[in-house]
Amino acid sequence: MAFSAAGFRLFRYSNHHLLRSSSFSKLRPFSELLFFSTSNPRRPVIQAKRRDDSEMGVVNGDEGNGSVSLKDRDTSNERIVPTELHKEATEAYMAYAMSVLLGRALPDVRDGLKPVHRRILFAMHELGLSSKKPFKKCARVVGEVLGKFHPHGDVAVYESLVRMAQDFSLRSPLIQGHGNFGSIDADPPAAMRYTECRLEPLTEAMLLADLELDTVDFAPNFDNSQKEPSLLPARIPNLLLNGSSGIAVGMATNIPPHNLGELVDALSALIHNPEATLQELLEFMPAPDFPTGGLIMGNLGILEAYRTGRGRIVIRGKTEIELLDSRTKRTAIIIKEIPYQTNKATLVEKIAEHVENKNLEGISDIRDESDRSGMRIVIELKRGAEPLIVLNNLYRLTALQSSFNCNMVGILDGQPKQMGLKELLQAFLDFRCSVIERRARFKLSQAQGRCHIVEGIIVGLDNLDEIIQVIRKASSNAMASTDLMKKYSLSQKQAEAILDINLRKLTILERNKFVDEGKSLMEQICKLEELLSSKKQILQLIEQEAIEVKNKFATPRRSMLEDGEGGQVEDIDVIPNEEMILAISGKGYVKRMKPNTFVAQNRGTIGKSVGKMRVNDMMSDFLVCRAHDHILYFSDKGIVYSARAYKIPECTRTAAGTPLIQILSLSDGERITSIIPVSEFVEDQYLVMLTANGYIKKVSLNYFSSIRSTGIIAIQLVPEDELKWVRCCTNDDLVAMASQNGMVILSTCETIRSLGRNTRGTIAMRLRNGDKMASMDVISAALWKDLDQDVDEHGIWKKGTRGPWLLFVSESGHGKRVSLSNFRLSSLNRVGLIGYKFASEDRLAAVFVVGFSLSEDGESDEHIILVSQSGTINRIKVRDISIQSRFARGVILMRLDHLGKIQSASLISSAEAETDEDEAGQHEVAV
Repeated sequence: MAFSAAGFRLFRYSNHHLLRSSSFSKLRPFSELLFFSTSNPRRPVIQAKRRDDSEMGVVNGDEGNGSVSLKDRDTSNERIVPTELHKEATEAYMAYAMSVLLGRALPDVRDGLKPVHRRILFAMHELGLSSKKPFKKCARVVGEVLGKFHPHGDVAVYESLVRMAQDFSLRSPLIQGHGNFGSIDADPPAAMRYTECRLEPLTEAMLLADLELDTVDFAPNFDNSQKEPSLLPARIPNLLLNGSSGIAVGMATNIPPHNLGELVDALSALIHNPEATLQELLEFMPAPDFPTGGLIMGNLGILEAYRTGRGRIVIRGKTEIELLDSRTKRTAIIIKEIPYQTNKATLVEKIAEHVENKNLEGISDIRDESDRSGMRIVIELKRGAEPLIVLNNLYRLTALQSSFNCNMVGILDGQPKQMGLKELLQAFLDFRCSVIERRARFKLSQAQGRCHIVEGIIVGLDNLDEIIQVIRKASSNAMASTDLMKKYSLSQKQAEAILDINLRKLTILERNKFVDEGKSLMEQICKLEELLSSKKQILQLIEQEAIEVKNKFATPRRSMLEDGEGGQVEDIDVIPNEEMILAISGKGYVKRMKPNTFVAQNRGTIGKSVGKMRVNDMMSDFLVCRAHDHILYFSDKGIVYSARAYKIPECTRTAAGTPLIQILSLSDGERITSIIPVSEFVEDQYLVMLTANGYIKKVSLNYFSSIRSTGIIAIQLVPEDELKWVRCCTNDDLVAMASQNGMVILSTCETIRSLGRNTRGTIAMRLRNGDKMASMDVISAALWKDLDQDVDEHGIWKKGTRGPWLLFVSESGHGKRVSLSNFRLSSLNRVGLIGYKFASEDRLAAVFVVGFSLSEDGESDEHIILVSQSGTINRIKVRDISIQSRFARGVILMRLDHLGKIQSASLISSAEAETDEDEAGQHEVAV
C-alpha cells in the first residue's frame, strides 16, 4: 500500500518533558516518537506534559495535575479543552457499560428479547419464513441478520438462533429447527450451512402479530439503510415465559422460564385485580416451569425471587426406584429428568468418577439408555444397598440436585432494573396497553380514511350521469378532479377515487357493496373510538388475546413443586436408618455397635465381655435403637439432653467408647441415668419419670421435641433425690414399678397426672425404711386391652400361667417370671404387693413385662441382655427362665463369681437381635 506525498506525511515529534517524567523513568530510553498524520497542518494533536502554575494557571480551581489538553498545532490560534482524567474515564466507561447493557446482554422487559434475538426473528419475518413455508438454510438467515441489522460475528448470531430452537433451553421454542441443533449432552450443532429453520407458530402469534400496524417504533439500522423494530409487539410476557440469562458490565441477569398457561392466568388475575398480592398471584403461577422438568424443592427461594427479584431455587432430577431382580432383590435408580442447564453426559461422568473414588458406595453399574422416547439413566445398585441413601448421596455430590440463582434484571424505560414478579407483569401490561392503543389508532386512521373514500364513491354513484358529463367536458384529469370537487363538495382523495373507479363498478350491485362497506366502517370506527376511550376495554382485549394464545399453545407443567425445606441434603439423609446397640458406662462413656455383635447364649453361662472399661467404671445402660432416632439423655440432676443416634461414633465390642461430654454439654459430676430413643414426636405420647425416692410424673413428649445444646429441665428434684428411670407411654398403657426390696405396684398411666417439665410430681410408692425404687416398665395399650378381659371386679387377673409375665432380675444374677395374674391394679402412693422374696444382702436390679413377642407355641420370643458391673454381657432367651410364684427365689441367670453385681439389663425381641428386620419395641432398665 502506497501513500502519496500530498495525502500523508511522516513527521518526528520529540517531547523532552515526557522523557524526563517519573512515570516513564523505568522504560528503555528513546529519542523520538513516530506518528502518521494527514497533510493538514491545522489538525490538533494530543499533548500530555507536566505544567506548572506559572505557565498554565489554575483551571476551574484545580491545579491542573492529571488533566488532558487538546492543543492546535497553530500556536497563533490555540484551543485548549481542559478536563479531569478520572471524570473522562468514568464517563467513557459508563457509556461503554450502558452500550453493552442495552445493546447486547440484557433483555427488554416488554418483549423479553435481547437485540440479537429480536433481529433474528424480524429478519426471518422479513424473509417470509413463516411456520407454513418451507425451511430455509440457517446460513441465509445469519447472512440476512449480519448484513442488515447486527454487525457482529456470525458465530454469536448462529448460537443465538440455535438456542431459540432447542426445546431443552427454552420452555417454548421460538424457531423450528431442521437438522442437528445440539443436544442436552452439550453436543455442538451442525454448521449453519447444513441446518434449516423457520418460525414457530407461537412466535408468529405471540411476537410478530400486528407488527405492520404501527404498534412499535422503528429505528434506523447500523448503516441507516433501512428500519428495524426497537421492540416486538408481544402478546404475553415472553421474558417470564422463556426466561433469559446474560452477563453485562457490572451486572447480570438470570430469569427462569415459566408455564404458558399459568403465566396467562397470573396476568389475567392482575388485570382483574391490580392490587393483587404476591400470594394471590402464586395461586395461579406457583413456581417456574423448566423445559427439562425436574422437582423444585420448597418455595422459600421462589417467594424471595418473586418478591425482590433475587432468590435461589433448588432443583432435583426426577428419579424412580426400579426392581431389577425379584429373586436377589437388586434395584436400580432410574433418572428420568435432570435439572435445568445440566449437562447429562457430564453428570454421568461425575457419578462414575465418584464411584471410582469411593465417594459413592452401593453402585455397581451406570449406563445411559436415553433415546428419542426420553431420558433414561440407569444406576444399578449392589445387593443390599439402600436406594434412598444412594439417591441422597447423588443429590449431595453431583449435579442431580442443583440451584438456579434468580436475578431478574431487565431493561425498563432505557435503564436496567431488578424487579419482582408483580412488577414485571405490571410493566408488560403497561407496554401492552400502549401497543393496543397504537394499533387502535392506526386502524382508526385507516378506517376513517377508507370511510371518507367510500362516502365520495357513493356520492359519485348517486350522480353518475352528471359526473360522466363533467368528466367528458374536462380537458384533463386535473381539471376533471377540480370540477368534481367544486360541484359536489368532494375532497381531492374522493375525487381521485371517483376518477379511478372501473366501469364494472358502476352497477347497482356494486353501489350496494359500497353502502354496506360504509356502514361496516362506521361501526368499526365507533368500536375503535370506544376502545380508545376505555382503559377497561383495553385490558379486556389484552386478556382475550392472551387467552387465545394460551388455548392454542399451552402445554402441561413439566417441573413439579415438592414441599420441603429448600432441598438441603443433611447428614441424616445419607445415613442408613439401621438398628444399632448403644452401651453406656457409669462414668459416661458411650459406644455404638452393630446388633449382631452379641449372639444368644444359654442360661447360666458367663457371657461375653462388652469391651474395655476404665478403672472403677461399670456398665450403666444398654439399649437397641435406630440411627435416625432422637436419643433423649436424662441425667441424675433432672436435666434432659438430645442428640441423634448416628452422632455417636460406631466402634467394635472391645473399644472403650466415646466420652458423653464430647457429645453433650454435661456439668461436673452429672451422670446420665436413662436414655429414651424417639423416632417421632407425637401428641398422644408421654414420658413417665420415676426418681430414686419414689416421685413419679408424666410429661407430654412434645415438650422435648426441641432441646437446646445445654439441655432443659425435665423434672424438679428434692434434695438428695435423683432421676433414675424414664419410659415412653400413652394414657392407655400400664406402668409396673418395683422397689429394691421386691415390692410391686401395677397402675394405669391415665391415673398419673400430666404435668409440665418444671415440676416435682407425686409419690409413686410408700417406701419402707432403707428401701428405694429399683425399676419401672410399661405395658403397651394393645396388651392391656387383651388383659382387661381377664380382670375381675376387684382388679385381679384370673389365675393362669400364660403370658404376659413380669420378669424379675436380682443383683446377684438370679431371676424368674411371674404371671401378671398374681398381681392386681392399684393406685399410686401404696405399699404394693410382694413380687420377689430375696435372700439377705440381695436386691432387685430390674423388672420387665415380657410376652410382647410370642412364638408359635405361645412362649416368649424375647431375649434379656444382662450387663455386670465389670462390663460382661450375657444374652439369654426369656423362655429359658422359669415361671414361678411371687415368693420364689428364682433361678441363676448369670454367674457373677468375680464380676460384681448386675448393673444393667435390656429386653429385645429375637428378631431385632438376629435378623435386623423387625421393628418391635424394646425396653431397658439401668440401676
